[in-house]
Amino acid sequence: MSKFRTEFDSIGGIQVPAEAYYGAQTLRGKNNFHITGYKVSPLFMNSMAMVKKAAAMANCEAGVISKKVSDAIIMAGDEIIAGKMHDQFITDVIQGGAGTSMNMNMNEVIANRANEILGGEKGVYDLVHPNDHVNYCQSTNDVIPTTGKLTILRMSRKMLVSLEKLYDALMEKSKEFDGVIKMGRTHLQDAIPIRLGQEFRAYAQPIKRDINRIKSVLEDFQNVNMGATAVGTGLNADVSYVKSVVRFLSDVSGIELIQSEDLVDGTRNLDVFVWMSSALKICAVNLSKMVNDLRLMASGPTAGFNEINLPQMQPGSSIMPGKVNPVILEVMNQVSFQVFGNDLTITKAAEAGQLELNVFEPVLFFNLFQSIEILKNGVDTLVENCIEGITANEARCKKMVDDSIGILTALNPHIGYKNASDIAKESLKKGIPVATLLVRKGLISQEAIDVILNPFNMTNPGISGKELLPR
Repeated sequence: MSKFRTEFDSIGGIQVPAEAYYGAQTLRGKNNFHITGYKVSPLFMNSMAMVKKAAAMANCEAGVISKKVSDAIIMAGDEIIAGKMHDQFITDVIQGGAGTSMNMNMNEVIANRANEILGGEKGVYDLVHPNDHVNYCQSTNDVIPTTGKLTILRMSRKMLVSLEKLYDALMEKSKEFDGVIKMGRTHLQDAIPIRLGQEFRAYAQPIKRDINRIKSVLEDFQNVNMGATAVGTGLNADVSYVKSVVRFLSDVSGIELIQSEDLVDGTRNLDVFVWMSSALKICAVNLSKMVNDLRLMASGPTAGFNEINLPQMQPGSSIMPGKVNPVILEVMNQVSFQVFGNDLTITKAAEAGQLELNVFEPVLFFNLFQSIEILKNGVDTLVENCIEGITANEARCKKMVDDSIGILTALNPHIGYKNASDIAKESLKKGIPVATLLVRKGLISQEAIDVILNPFNMTNPGISGKELLPR
């Protein structure tokens, strides 16, 4: 028995492995694009199988393909959605042709499996044809953008769950640390006291905004251009199919989808993907800024800030015994850097499309899918292996507050900026505590000092101590 079968396309004949479900056009795509070594993601393939299944349903309802053929296509699509035949999707994620190789890979796998279901043979497309049946009323130019949007909607659900967990963990820490007073810093110099809980709450708030931003963007991803065919005019698509295919895809995917109001616009413009990437970049900025702060606060333990303790996850050095590094925070930084770079690629890919079609969707999707996936994974490890296990070094935090002249800022309204500045300079020069100098010079009573310079009171604007000042 031959190990190969000969298939023909518009280029000519090509030898395809006899047992392969893919066909000639898939194999040409594989041979042409040895780029990354990465295959198209299973979730993307499953989403495209949903698109093909919905198209078969709409075509059957429109009466342009038989129920027998439609049922076979649907059955093959369901098998792919269930995880079967994933090894048959062999094209590189970055490819020329606007994703035609991906689309034809799916068309050929479904067609060959549908032929088997109907009693036919692989490579003999007399019962079910990749183009004339599986791809009927479609084009790569509506299948690929729709598949990309559906994939992002599905991927983003898990990412949003992870971000919600991070928000909850940060808010929990903000409550746990509400009574911990520490020095606030501006320009990396001592400023005025702040509660560690206030800082963690301030880390949580941008994450909540990120969640809301991403949810807002995803609303636009529900608009898909199925029915547009090649350039948005719907050429070769049955009118009944055009009206129903998005409804069927909503049912198949379990996600409410809407047909683009302008199919020409929906086929040529990718600005919604740039918006999504921008929202992810902003999220990555917030995450990277936060973990930078946490690395500083955990620095030391003897020669740094040492205000918080991070969970010890692994030895930190091959040469220095006992050293433990903030590896979880460091990996979150690196995830963020990758998202920043991906955003530039996505921006350029969306901008570089010409006229009726943007042919650079493959590289755009590769980078956008990666950004979503690594952000989710990075946030998961950040929550589980770091945030939840952070503890406060309360004694260390208190000592730095007590030793700082930054607390004098609270006296500005009571003794004036110049007096406060003079006290600060003298305290630093002579090593005399601020409170001692204040009482010695008769600028303020000890009773007032105890209220005004109480670090906890400084973090509560409603407590001023003015009532204790001499009138």
